[in-house]
Amino acid sequence: MVTQASPYLFEATERRFYFKKVAILIPEKWKTKPEYVRPKLETYKNADVLVAEPTAPGNDEPYTEQMGNCGEKGERIHFTPDFLAGKKLAQYGPQGRVFVHEWAHLRWGVYDEYNNNQKFYFSNGKRQAVRCSADITGKNVIKKCQGGSCVTKSCKLDKVTGLYEEGCEFIPHGVQTVKASIMFAQSIDSVVEFCTEKNHNKEAPNLQNQKCNLRSTWEVISDSEDFKKTTPMTTQPPTPTFSLLQIGQRIVCLVLDKSGSMANGDRLNRLNQAGKLFLLQTVEQGSWVGMVTFDSVAHVQSELIQINSDVERNALTRSLPTVAAGGTSICSGLRSAFAVIRKKYSTDGSEIVLLTDGEDNTISSCFNEVKQSGAIIHTVALGPSAAKELEELSKMTGGLQTYASDQAQNNGLIDAFGALSSGNGADSQRSIQLESKGLTLQNNQWMNGTVLVDSTVGKDTLFLITWTKQPPKILLWDPSKKKQDGFVVDANTKMAYLQIPGTAKVGIWSYSLQASSQTLTLTVTSRPSSATVPPITVTSKINKNTGKFPSAMTVYAKIHQGASPILRATVTAIIESVNGKTVTLELLDNGAGADATKDDGVYSRYFTAYNANGRYSVKVWALGGINAATQRLIPQQNGAMYIPGWIENGEVNWNPPRPEINKDDPQSKQVCFSRTSSGGSFVASGVPQAPIPDLFPPCQITDLKAKIHGYKFINLTWTAPGDDYDHGRAHKYIIRISANILDLRDKFNDSIQVNTSDLIPKEANSEEVFVFTPENITFENGTNLFIAVQAVDKTNLKSEISNIARVSLFIPPEIPPEVPSPSLPCPEINVNSTIPGLHILKIMWKWLGELQLSVALG
Repeated sequence: MVTQASPYLFEATERRFYFKKVAILIPEKWKTKPEYVRPKLETYKNADVLVAEPTAPGNDEPYTEQMGNCGEKGERIHFTPDFLAGKKLAQYGPQGRVFVHEWAHLRWGVYDEYNNNQKFYFSNGKRQAVRCSADITGKNVIKKCQGGSCVTKSCKLDKVTGLYEEGCEFIPHGVQTVKASIMFAQSIDSVVEFCTEKNHNKEAPNLQNQKCNLRSTWEVISDSEDFKKTTPMTTQPPTPTFSLLQIGQRIVCLVLDKSGSMANGDRLNRLNQAGKLFLLQTVEQGSWVGMVTFDSVAHVQSELIQINSDVERNALTRSLPTVAAGGTSICSGLRSAFAVIRKKYSTDGSEIVLLTDGEDNTISSCFNEVKQSGAIIHTVALGPSAAKELEELSKMTGGLQTYASDQAQNNGLIDAFGALSSGNGADSQRSIQLESKGLTLQNNQWMNGTVLVDSTVGKDTLFLITWTKQPPKILLWDPSKKKQDGFVVDANTKMAYLQIPGTAKVGIWSYSLQASSQTLTLTVTSRPSSATVPPITVTSKINKNTGKFPSAMTVYAKIHQGASPILRATVTAIIESVNGKTVTLELLDNGAGADATKDDGVYSRYFTAYNANGRYSVKVWALGGINAATQRLIPQQNGAMYIPGWIENGEVNWNPPRPEINKDDPQSKQVCFSRTSSGGSFVASGVPQAPIPDLFPPCQITDLKAKIHGYKFINLTWTAPGDDYDHGRAHKYIIRISANILDLRDKFNDSIQVNTSDLIPKEANSEEVFVFTPENITFENGTNLFIAVQAVDKTNLKSEISNIARVSLFIPPEIPPEVPSPSLPCPEINVNSTIPGLHILKIMWKWLGELQLSVALG
């Protein structure tokens, strides 16, 4: 597939890009071969392409996860074994061409130029299939089946919309001459290019036009950093080379700061609490774990030990540092960790968890050694003064970067260590955090709450409680109201934990903790209950590692069970700044504002509430109650088009239809669950002193829709933006219309403005509805009208212009009255005579002729 794709990509990108090196990551459970080597920075979690069994049998649709906006890189490409094996050639075309289609989604953030939800549209009164370029030829036909036999017919018209009936398909001719476009149907033999500004179909109602402001895919690719760094090659590219990498046992070395500053703010003790969670629970069975501490020099606390039981876990916890003193030499700690690992294994693909709270201006002196080591470095910045260069280590090695403040009640340090499950481990082994909460209590107050244990987890469940002064009173009940005893109390580290034997009961676990004048935290982790049923997982992230005021950050949380999205969950992000202040955001899966696609299980929101320069941590809390459900239907995904059939020698050869997913599938059900997830950290700069000025405009409206009512009224709907991106309430809306789509985009301020004096914006994320009658513009049968909206805030900052919505006025012809048959034979008549009834007859034939003509041409 990749070898086919490389020259196709090379020519499609005007001789700029090809595939040079490809790493294939082979599962640990597959049989070992001599040519398989250990991965370096390549992990299952960070892979560009994932090959896995389909969500539902027969659903082999190749697709690419895209969380962001136009021009932003996607997450990963999904292929199935049957697709790779070439069993879907008729439906999708050669795998190499499909790979280039998906690569453009992944690498350059372009979108599909077809539309499964709306296959036809009006253009200047003519019905057109949604395609790019518009020069691709084919027929509009429908397959009618009855009693086991099927026939192909011309499509009838829908009397309401004027477009073709439901089920009508545009079937392309197998032989074409057009060269574009790969993002429409790369499976057409002649198609070898992306649409350019010259041949791009700007009117087609597809995602590329909606999300990329009518720009062609080539315009978006040409704006990418990749493109700006390259020039066309004069020679042919080499064939791709492949390395076969097999995942092995996990090798981790903890590198922990025990310098003098770790004595501040109870940091060393909190490090012990978080370290114990990692060693007792997070790190997987069978892993090799070592430990190094450092101050001005490094100290080996433990060589690599393989974790086979609680004996090894407990032994490692006894190696955690208990005394803080000395300076900070991060490179000493890293070099010592490399030496510990190399006593048994290569450092390739090993992991280092580096925690520090101190400044160290010599950290860059070991950057080259880090790069050459092939090790992945996860960084945990503790407190406000941790070395500024710390994140560089995570960035250059693909590790996780996290930040924890000195506010113990936010549980940041435990969350950071709890997030460090293997990037290559099987789902069934992964530690999943169900709960993470903290509270400062006074005067024998109680911290009460519940934790949901759902049926997809429950194995190896751990309740962990920490305190800052004295052991609290701890009460815990299982779902049958049975009190749970047996907490192991570690008075020195100020923590207590209870491991639930076997599989924890499904349902609501209740807890009550009582204390005075101190801070308590509760953390609950578990593992999947089954090796075959995928668990519900929450993965969270931010769109970039650095935020420069006043640019907004985007927070994402992906909630899935296997490949199926979980819908209608309550998802909250808690963002903590370097000064300990927290901001709470409700994340939404509504396809508006920061959210790219509605109902795909990815919940998103903009963050604008900067209050300081420096590090910010992100944590996501998700709750699935009676409203949450697993989505088993195939959503509109960003991927290669399923070709319904081909026209060969004038005949339509149909492919099997896309698989239908059983809506009554047992997994398509409501689920109750709770999860917490660390979204890592980012660094903010350029934040001015308080009061912070309002420099944030409303966010762009991306889901504007328009419909016609009664041939006169236009009904608009959209999701309200806010005063600052998707927060608060906008001040007003500007709505403009045009008969020319490019005039509306490029000359918005010159287009006709609609009177919106009665339109008062609602709170962000509410549904807006506005009905108006077009004025000062010709709007007659067969014409298109294009509409866009701009939101304005109270300081007159304006949003980007919305996606452009269209309406096409279609007035169905009146059905003429039947002409009574004359009782006498009709004499020859002059066509210019005025015999009563003849005029009606002429109109009737003209109308029938037009109808027949449109079907024949269509």
